[in-house]
This record gives sequence, structure tokens and C-alpha cells, in this order.
Amino acid sequence: MNNRRWVLASRPQGLPKPENFRLEEVSAGTPKDGEVLVKNLWLSLDPYMRGRMSEAKSYAKSVELGELMVGQTVGEVLESKHKGFAAGDKVLTGLGWQLYGCQPGAELFKVDAARAPLSYYLGLLGMPGMTAYFGMKDIGEPKAGDTVVVSAASGAVGSVVGQLAKLAGCRAVGIAGGKAKCDYVVKELGFDACVDYKAGNLYRDLKQACAQGVDVYFENVGGETLDTVFKLVNMNARVIVCGLISDYNAAEPYGVKMFRAILVNRMKVQGMLVFDRKERFGEALQALGGYYAQGKLKYRESVVQGIENAPQGLIDLLQGRNFGKQLVKLA
Repeated sequence: MNNRRWVLASRPQGLPKPENFRLEEVSAGTPKDGEVLVKNLWLSLDPYMRGRMSEAKSYAKSVELGELMVGQTVGEVLESKHKGFAAGDKVLTGLGWQLYGCQPGAELFKVDAARAPLSYYLGLLGMPGMTAYFGMKDIGEPKAGDTVVVSAASGAVGSVVGQLAKLAGCRAVGIAGGKAKCDYVVKELGFDACVDYKAGNLYRDLKQACAQGVDVYFENVGGETLDTVFKLVNMNARVIVCGLISDYNAAEPYGVKMFRAILVNRMKVQGMLVFDRKERFGEALQALGGYYAQGKLKYRESVVQGIENAPQGLIDLLQGRNFGKQLVKLA
């Protein structure tokens, strides 16, 4: 079988461009002992991928020039040389931007297509949902009556954060770009309020929405948004730093000007990477799956069709053009 895959052709300066990627056609290969051959059905696109395209030091190794673009997929097992998997099984993989791939069975996670649509295991029931779950539970520690603010509130992570806040008895306030996204966050997801940062009155509008201050802030954006929230935090506030998408394409990072707020308010500010909690993925899946089955979690996807459109899908995501979880439908 022929396999089509995207590799990194050059390192982007600022926002990635289509010419930073190269589409290759190679053999799909055959599995070795302990491996599984998978046909990918869905590819997840996520902001962290921009960081992997850079040479800058980060929490994970950069993609080298000519290497396969990284990413999670959900697919179907075609051939197995691992006793834990059989042809036809549906699996969550780390096979990246390609149609087929071989991966050790020990690195695969079997998923249940009868429980939820397969694409949900890349979003609500996957890395984004688990990021929201662990970030809130382990770092945010929401208590009934708290005000929880989340940036990128209509996105894959932020939308789950706000809904988990409501389930914990908190006031949930989102920050999103544009009236349509803010309306969705309030009217569909059930947040108490959502501030449109594009309206140009972020501090005024956020202060009005958070009359009792901010107890928990889930950060996906960084930059001016982070500084604005720091002006409104309460004593002993908890801040989960999950993403800083406003800086990913910037030649000069914004920096934090309100750093003093951390000291004055005795805040806890902690970085959050979901892969640090791999051994607890089952816990998160059980909790999120339970809420979903009970109709307590809503979810939205943005889908581009075909592997040839994956680069444009990532570019759109980094510009905030997606509405919900960004995916590529491969088959």
C-alpha cells in the first residue's frame, strides 16, 4: 500500500505557510513483532504543533527537517503482531500526519466506537478533554461558588473547562473571539458569561463579568489576556498554564507585565502537560465518558477533508478560524 504523509520542509518564521510542509508518498510498511499496522481515519490538529516546528527549546523534541509531522490519530488496525490487538480494532495512536503507520502495541490505546464517535477520542474524550479534566482537578481545585475564567473558551480544551466548572458549582466565564463564539459558549455550553476580546474592551468587560474577582484561571492564550486576568485575581487564586497561543507565531514574545500579582495575591501558577499523567488516562476517560453519556458535556468540531488539507487546517487553527476541536477526516 502507498502511504501519503506530511513532513516538515522548512522552519516557519511567524505564522506557518503551506511551503513549510512537503507531501510525500512512501510505502505503508509492514508491522514487526510487537507492532500494529494502522489505517488512520482522523488526525488531530493542535496548537502545540507550531512549537514542534521550531528549534526553540521546549518540553518535547522539535520535528527535524524532513521528519514526519507529529500528531495523534484514531484509526483501524489492519494487521497486528501484538497479542493485545486484532484486525478491526479501533485505536488511538501517535502516528502523526499520515494515512498509514506501524506503531508498537504498547503505545496504542484501544477505543470503543460504540461509546462515542471515533473523532471524539481526539477531543472531548481525548487529549483536550483530559487536559481540561486534570488541569481543573489537580491544579485549579474548583470549589462551589468560585469564579472560573478560561481563555479560548470555544476551543477543544476551553469548552470542556467551563462545563466542568459548572458541574463543580462554579461561575464559568469564557474569553473568546467574536460574537458567534461567545454566543455558543453561553447559549450552548452553559457558561454564565463570555467576553469577546475582539471587541476591544477586555479589561472592562471581564471585570463586569467577574464582579467577585477570579479564583481559577485556565490559560490557553497568554500575552495581554493573561496580564488582564492577573489584574482581577483573588487571594490564593490558581492559574493553570496550558497554552500560550498568542506567542507561538510572535517574533518577540509579549512577556508578563503583571508578574507582581503572583506575589501580592499568593497565587499558584502551574504549567500543565497532559502527558505527565499518562498513567491516569483511564481515570479521565471514565469521568469524561460518564458525563458525556449523561448528556452533561457538549462538544463541537471543525473538520477539513483529506490529508492534503492538513497544513491549511493547522494554519487556520493558529489564526483562530476553527470553531471547536480542529480535525482532519482522512477516510
